[in-house]
Amino acid sequence: MTKIIPEDKARQGRWGWHGLRILIAGLLLAFAAWGIAEIYGEVVKTPATQQESAPGG
Repeated sequence: MTKIIPEDKARQGRWGWHGLRILIAGLLLAFAAWGIAEIYGEVVKTPATQQESAPGG
């Protein structure tokens, strides 16, 4: 025989603090990776004045 369960009782659970902490940690890690990529991009970028070759005379 099949049990009939009301919709409000059939939930699997709440997100709670654990889920919120995981989401915030993921967001902070994404910002850290973005910042590292920005810094690395600035370090690798060659200034336009260094791209010109020396005058050959």
